Amino acid sequence: MTEKRRQVHASVKDIQLIEKRRSEMIRGAVQLFKQKGFHRTTTREIAKASGFSIGTMYEYIRTKEDVLYLVCDSIYDQVKERLKQIDFEQGTLESLQLGIAYYFRVMDEMQDEVLVMHQEVKSLSKDVLPYVLKKEVEVVSMMEALIQRCVDRDVLELDEKKVHILALNIFNQGQMWNSQRWMIQESFSLDEYINLQTDLLFIGINGYKTSN
Repeated sequence: MTEKRRQVHASVKDIQLIEKRRSEMIRGAVQLFKQKGFHRTTTREIAKASGFSIGTMYEYIRTKEDVLYLVCDSIYDQVKERLKQIDFEQGTLESLQLGIAYYFRVMDEMQDEVLVMHQEVKSLSKDVLPYVLKKEVEVVSMMEALIQRCVDRDVLELDEKKVHILALNIFNQGQMWNSQRWMIQESFSLDEYINLQTDLLFIGINGYKTSN
């Protein structure tokens, strides 16, 4: 098993063109994976849905697993890029709120991709899966860093374990917007969901009193 980035072969050398074409293939494949599932979808169907011939598609990817891998990779790359816009040194509740909102909004913008990833990640080969799981850990670690900075500046009072659990809770609540969207999105807009979840998290931090 490996945690290194998988090299997806392309015969084309233009990096920008590769990114553009692969993004188009991802969009086409995601809809097919969502409707039919990974195993029932063929590479020819992915090519057609993306507007390419099968020959053109093979210039950018080799297998449909390559596409699924790229879907998973792109989700967490976008989350990390969005979180990098935050000043991690501030250590304020406002910066933490911003990080939560950025993460939830990426989960919303990539709803179909996230749904497919959760349904089909088990279809990735054993040599690729550890890398994808490591990407999840990296996102949680970025959330931990935001929370820990608040602790360092005495904005929050949490020990190491609570920082970790809070980061995991934020991560899972973002995922929940998609995994249970049939129920949640019937009742809440994205802004309402972000505000309510953030309020509940902070109430739990500041308002909970132990019996000790």
